[in-house]
Amino acid sequence: MAISFPHCIQTAIVPCRNVVVFPKVLNCRFGNVKKTRLQVLACSSVADKGLSFDKRVETLVDSVKWDDKGLAVAIAQNVDTGAILMQGFINRDALATTISSHKATFYSRSRKQLWIKGETSSNFINVHDIFLDCDRDSIIYLGKPDGPTCHTGAETCYFSSVSSIVENSQAENDILAMTTLYSLESTIAERKAEIERKTETKASWTKKLLLDEKLLCSKVREEADELCRTLEDNEDKSRAASEMADVLYHSMVLLALKDVKMEDVLELLRKRFSKSGIEEKNSRKS
Repeated sequence: MAISFPHCIQTAIVPCRNVVVFPKVLNCRFGNVKKTRLQVLACSSVADKGLSFDKRVETLVDSVKWDDKGLAVAIAQNVDTGAILMQGFINRDALATTISSHKATFYSRSRKQLWIKGETSSNFINVHDIFLDCDRDSIIYLGKPDGPTCHTGAETCYFSSVSSIVENSQAENDILAMTTLYSLESTIAERKAEIERKTETKASWTKKLLLDEKLLCSKVREEADELCRTLEDNEDKSRAASEMADVLYHSMVLLALKDVKMEDVLELLRKRFSKSGIEEKNSRKS
């Protein structure tokens, strides 16, 4: 089965057994979509440059272990937070469409047709990269969502905690699956909300910091200095990790007061990856 891609990416596809590929944006367009080239992230063999484009695409697509219905699992993951957004099924055309459009595209088994996440809600998942697993039977769409992913309005489709259900049958199933960093951010946000609602709760260091900007800023500076001292005094790694944890926590409390999310910070860092740190600093002065 030959898959047709725009000419601008035809000459860039490099198939091999352990390749992970995805389009990188070039400064050109076809229709309403930017033309792209495929970036090879990992490859164990050299592609046969003598193969035609259609053959190379076919080789690449054939390397995926599609099931007996021609499908594979695709998982959408937030490129900045690492959150698992959703899971769906894809076929060859869905994968090809995602590569060319940068929009997470799946295959509906009930409707038997392709569907683009966000085509009705406008909450698209803008795909930055695609990864194949070691067995080549599942795929990750690594991307940035435009809004809530779940049809319920939740940030992700994963908010039913099994441990909460098992330990407390009356618990509400609205706990988003979060990593340590975002669990901390959520806790800080809860403390801030308690202050705003004037809720009577037990004493909290986080609340104390949120209510005293001078104290908070002094702690950020103090912890940053102690982190530097772990280097200057040649302290062990565990001490450096402990001080960094303090810096991170107090900085996140400050960000909460400024209504800045960690996702915003990580997105800025990601966008700086391809830019020299010296250039970036100089651009701030202009």
